[in-house]
Amino acid sequence: MADKGKLIVLEGIDGSGKSAQYRRLKARFEREGIDCRTIVFPRYDQESSALIRMYLEGRFGKDPEDVGACAASIFYAVDRYASFLRFWRKDYLSGATIVADRYTTSNAVYQMEKTPREDWNKYLAWLQDYEYGKLQLPRPDLVLFLDMPTEISQRLLSGRYAGDERKKDLHESNVEFLTRCRRTALYAAEAMGWHTVSCSQEGAPRKIEDIQRDIREIVSQKL
Repeated sequence: MADKGKLIVLEGIDGSGKSAQYRRLKARFEREGIDCRTIVFPRYDQESSALIRMYLEGRFGKDPEDVGACAASIFYAVDRYASFLRFWRKDYLSGATIVADRYTTSNAVYQMEKTPREDWNKYLAWLQDYEYGKLQLPRPDLVLFLDMPTEISQRLLSGRYAGDERKKDLHESNVEFLTRCRRTALYAAEAMGWHTVSCSQEGAPRKIEDIQRDIREIVSQKL
């Protein structure tokens, strides 16, 4: 493990512009000749995401709350575990920089909301013990939380789907749920030492280039 690489995670609620920033950070590393691998979670094209797809399609219930925090967390954790063993463990242990679009951090954003407020610290402790301890997944070296207000992210999601609300999954279609998830995300960011990047200004999205500049500065300082 002495030669292990770095793991950088970009996190954010649906519609935060995370994927655009992920692509730009990847391109930046490639231009600079940094040995970089990228991965996007969940791995919808892999068998390991079967339970995630069933959950988001509403086959276990039409409300996210129909599947408890720990059960849903395990769905996502298993997908990460399989991807680590099959696709990026060797590169990571050989010293490559891994850039992940979502990671264990997404459970803190989307599943912790399902637990009582007084149990949030217990959930975070359980999550870290389960994924980083029992499953032995790597801990991130840097987490960038892209903070976008829900009312703006919903406008961006509607644009992504050309106004067809039927294309939204179980999470994306539940505005109240996503609003609560943003609250838990900000709590997790403070509790776990993530770096929060503001993605809005005066009720509108900030320019993609300005957000990327902030991300570059944080990455340069921390890594």
